[in-house]
Amino acid sequence: MHKGGTWIQRWRVPLSFACAALFLIFARPRPVTLLAGVCISLIGLLLRAWASGHIRKNSSLATSGPYAYTRNPLYLGNFLLGLGFTIGSGWWPLGVLFAVLFLGIYLPVMRVESQTLAQLFGESYQRYSRGVPIFLPRVTPYRSGESHTEFDRSLYMRYREYRAALGLLVAWGLLVFKAYYLK
Repeated sequence: MHKGGTWIQRWRVPLSFACAALFLIFARPRPVTLLAGVCISLIGLLLRAWASGHIRKNSSLATSGPYAYTRNPLYLGNFLLGLGFTIGSGWWPLGVLFAVLFLGIYLPVMRVESQTLAQLFGESYQRYSRGVPIFLPRVTPYRSGESHTEFDRSLYMRYREYRAALGLLVAWGLLVFKAYYLK
């Protein structure tokens, strides 16, 4: 695996927490920004939950569920979570910071993971990557011709995806607290 990619992969979660702290410090949330932001964040959270029930990490190529629309639904979910939080913060310079950080962290990670999947799954992955965009979803689902995998609720728990929901609750709780009690 590419060394630069492994460094970013290792540090992306701690960097996300550091960024969230900066966002909370500089945020100027208002009721309208909170409402719009929480709606977008919830879509991201639901997308991550849906994706987690379709991925069997490194054992089979995920092409069903949200993976039929984008090769990286977990990262698209992260993007929507972050975008919602950024909108909820109510201060547009944080949007610029979010865009730069997201692109700087996740684009290299997606490229490295794409190379890894190509090595693991060969021609199946090559066909899939030609038919499904790396990030922004396609309009119609990709059909590989292989067996369709149903959502597996146990994978949600195995991959501890509930931590994203808990993190969202804490972050939004702090943003709401700042909006109403730290004016």
